[in-house]
Amino acid sequence: MMFTAIILAAGKGTRMRSSLPKPLHRLAGKPLIEWVLDSTITAEAQHAVIVVGADGHQVGDHINQIKSGTACQLDTVVQDPPLGTGHAVKAAAEKLQAENGIAVIAFADTPLISADTFHALVHAIANDGHDICCLGFTAANPTGYGRLIRDQNGFVSAIIEEKEADANTRAITLCNSGLMAVKMPLLFDLLTAIGFNEKTGEKFLTDIIAEAHHKGHSIGCVMAQEDNVMGINNRVDLARAERIIQQRLRHKAMMEGVTLIDPDSVYLNADAVIAQDVIIHPHVVIGGGVRIGEGAEIKSFSHIEGADIGACAVIGPYARLRQGTVLEEGVKIGNFVETKNITMGAMAKANHLTYLGDAEIGEGANIGAGTITCNYNGFRKSMTRIGAGAFIGSNSALVAPVDIGKGAMIGAGSTITATVEDDALVVVRADTRTTPDGATIYRHREKSGKGNKDKS
Repeated sequence: MMFTAIILAAGKGTRMRSSLPKPLHRLAGKPLIEWVLDSTITAEAQHAVIVVGADGHQVGDHINQIKSGTACQLDTVVQDPPLGTGHAVKAAAEKLQAENGIAVIAFADTPLISADTFHALVHAIANDGHDICCLGFTAANPTGYGRLIRDQNGFVSAIIEEKEADANTRAITLCNSGLMAVKMPLLFDLLTAIGFNEKTGEKFLTDIIAEAHHKGHSIGCVMAQEDNVMGINNRVDLARAERIIQQRLRHKAMMEGVTLIDPDSVYLNADAVIAQDVIIHPHVVIGGGVRIGEGAEIKSFSHIEGADIGACAVIGPYARLRQGTVLEEGVKIGNFVETKNITMGAMAKANHLTYLGDAEIGEGANIGAGTITCNYNGFRKSMTRIGAGAFIGSNSALVAPVDIGKGAMIGAGSTITATVEDDALVVVRADTRTTPDGATIYRHREKSGKGNKDKS
């Protein structure tokens, strides 16, 4: 069922105590407003109007960046000055003057709302004959919420905020989530009809309910779970929502065939793509832009972001894979190995204590412990290319730009600054000097006080 979404994102979010606009704070790596937009688009909204404040250019810029990635028309409008939720919705009127149908009003700081909830609101109007439908929930503790008031026929007749409620009204546990669906152009007719609150000077969206009831319009109510409609007002709310989102992401992954040995200790980014039969050990962080192929194993205390991990690869423990890491089938990355902007061919391995940056590593290559690709000279980064089947001995420094041929062998402790041909053996070390009984002579000299003295 097609509908239009009006998403209110003009609040200043002062309780977040942040220079970042509240809609751009993140859950599982994704901005709050994108969670709401994704649900509206999944629910088949054909148009979404995002209402921002006068200082909401960052939110507007973010919306412009994602416009090309969706078939839903995305527009932003500015509410200036901020005069309440009803005033904010009316600011969207200029973008919607030519539209009829159904508008669903949502909020950028209510990220756990689902596409099914949008469907339910739209269905109540399109199929059940209501002119307006409110989204309600039963609160375990209703303190602070507006209450939905129903008439003798079970239809909603008003929304009363707690500060204006008497004792009987405060005892009601049916609460207003803030979301509602309204026919257009009825929505804007009602907003024109209601006035501004005498105490605050604001126009409140909730006031249209009593106005619509007075004019004989049918107002329904659909229910949601309390967690799904929670708003983000401060960092405590953000952390609580993060826990809920992580539980959902972990459950989804496990239902799709991923083994999480200790789910509660694994962090998953919202965009992670994890194939079946992947095993993830405790205390692993999967950041943004990660793909993990079938049968791979991620061991404990590994941190992965921006990496594409092939089938049956083994990562960790204590590995860090950074942006631009591409690992083909069967690659092994061991403990205390860091990678960035590299590709590793099938069955290549770097088992421990290694940094690999800006490198192309052929299949079957073995990178010894303590190897470093010296990719940055203080001004620019350069590439290291290691051929298939090459063997890099422990504690080697590969000074980029440098090429190491297929099947080549680098002796331990070497610093490589020039091209190494295929199948060549290169050892770069200082000459060894041995003094017979030198250690005994040295100790005797030091103990006798005849060693070098500070002449200052």
